[in-house]
Amino acid sequence: MSSDSSNREFCTIEAGGGINLDARIYKPEAAGDATADGKGKLFIVLVHPYSVLGGCQGLMKGIAKGLANRGFIAITFDMRGVGKSTGRPSLTGSSEVNDVVSVCKWASQNLSADRILLVGSSAGAPVAGSAVDKVEEVVGYVSIGYPFGLTASILFGRHHKAILESPKPKLFIMGTKDGFTSVKQLENKLKTAKGRTETHLIEGVSHFQMEGPSYDLQMVNLIVEFITSL
Repeated sequence: MSSDSSNREFCTIEAGGGINLDARIYKPEAAGDATADGKGKLFIVLVHPYSVLGGCQGLMKGIAKGLANRGFIAITFDMRGVGKSTGRPSLTGSSEVNDVVSVCKWASQNLSADRILLVGSSAGAPVAGSAVDKVEEVVGYVSIGYPFGLTASILFGRHHKAILESPKPKLFIMGTKDGFTSVKQLENKLKTAKGRTETHLIEGVSHFQMEGPSYDLQMVNLIVEFITSL
């Protein structure tokens, strides 16, 4: 592992099958951090948008830095075939589920992560959702713009069942002008969800607007608020 001046460490995580993932760990400036609260350390693993359309961990940097500023350790990584990560991306995100699981297990084994919150943005949300029940240390899930709509479901429909049937606490954040999923489609999907399921709608905001840096602080606040309930 190497680090830079902004309390950010660089590392490579093995995902099996010869796949190596390029990752960043964002740490709080202060020695004491908010991750330890008697329930064990909480780490946040952030899963970036669709690799095939240029999604990369850089898009999650603002949220990761914001979470570190609030006292949490946040991990971003490039999924297979993105940036310095080896391998090839899959169209449906099926192979990438293993990338998420590998990062979570690495954090558990190497950073003593007792509890992990998975946060997925856009197409990263279905991928993260499919990993939630594959890792014991994952205690909750946050989706930023989950593409539940009919067209997106052609690619990502296979991931829906895993997150909807997970008993772990879930928060779905979405703009009311999301071009991939209507509010009605989101509500209909979540009717079947098991466990505690919350939604937070951001009025008048589109899918890609919400992914942009101007909404990073709002995402951080919503994630931190959700963490307090875990």
